Amino acid sequence: MIKKLRVTVDGKVYEVTVEALDECADTGMLPAAMPHPPAPAPLPAAAPAARTTPSAPAPAPRGTTPATGPGDIRSPLAGKVVAIGVKPGDHVTEGQQVLTLEAMKMNTYIYAPKAGQVTAVRVQPGDAVEEGAPLIAIA
Repeated sequence: MIKKLRVTVDGKVYEVTVEALDECADTGMLPAAMPHPPAPAPLPAAAPAARTTPSAPAPAPRGTTPATGPGDIRSPLAGKVVAIGVKPGDHVTEGQQVLTLEAMKMNTYIYAPKAGQVTAVRVQPGDAVEEGAPLIAIA
């Protein structure tokens, strides 16, 4: 049986013609006369991993630096640094906005978790950072 259907995708209307092979086509079931599709072949077993000796740690991703202490404010998500509102030597209060990250076209504001003095700003505007990367150090 031939059916003419109208389908709308992202606001654009398309007219399509489809052929229903059996009444079961509307239910997604295969007709009894049609063979069932073959089961997928099992994947081959993976070979055991070769043992390697530890090597030097991988370098930090561009735009991040290794953590230096417990006073670091870390990135809650991967994104791009849009703005930095403090510089080394500035005094901040708990809850003060110190940095803005952009991820998926949305800004995330980073706030100081405690009052103190900014001892280091570990990123620059435009830097890409990974989740957990140190952003600002407060003593």
